[in-house]
Amino acid sequence: MATSRGVLRFLESRKNLTGSACGIAGLALTFAGVAGPYWPVVVAGLYGAGALVAPPERPAPPGFPDPSEQLGEVREDFGRLRDYLAEVDVPPVAAARLTQLDELLTALLDPGWAAELLAQDPEALHALGRAVRQDVPEAVDTYARTRWWTRIAPGQEQPERHLERQLTLVHDELTGIVGTLRETEARRQESHTRYLEERNP
Repeated sequence: MATSRGVLRFLESRKNLTGSACGIAGLALTFAGVAGPYWPVVVAGLYGAGALVAPPERPAPPGFPDPSEQLGEVREDFGRLRDYLAEVDVPPVAAARLTQLDELLTALLDPGWAAELLAQDPEALHALGRAVRQDVPEAVDTYARTRWWTRIAPGQEQPERHLERQLTLVHDELTGIVGTLRETEARRQESHTRYLEERNP
C-alpha cells in the first residue's frame, strides 16, 4: 500500500512531469529525423535533464486559522467561561473583579472595530486567549479547591487573597492591551493629520 502511494506520488511529481515533457520533445526530435539511431539515448537524456532542472517538491504549509478565526474561537471560549463562572461561588471582592473582567472582555471581543484592531495584534490576541482559557479559570478553580482544604485545616493564608490578587493582575494585563490598542489608533489618527497637513501646506 505504501509502495503504491510512493509510485503514485512520483508519477505526479514535478520532476517526473518535467522529465516526461522533455522526453516527449526527444520523441518529436526522433520523428523529425534529428536523433537518428541514438534516439533512445536522446529521449532518456532529455528526460533526465528535465527531471534535474525541475523545481523540488515542497510540502504545503499547514493551514493555521487566520486572526479573525482565532478571535472567533476566543469569543466562543469566553462564552463557556461565563457559564462556568456563573456556577462558582466567590467572595464579594473577587466577584466584583470578575464583573470588571467580564465587562472588559466583552468590550474587547464584541464584533466591531475594536475586535478588528485586536485581530491585527498577535501578541494581544494571544494574551486575551490566555486570560480566557487559562488565567481566569485556573485562578477560580484553584481558589475553589484550596478553600476546601482551608476549611479542613484552618490557619493558613486565606485563598481569597490569592484569588483577588490573581484577578487584579489579569485585569491589569487586559487594561494594558486596551492601552496598546488605544495608542495604535492614536498613532493612526496622528498619521492621518500629518498626511492632510503635508497635502495642504
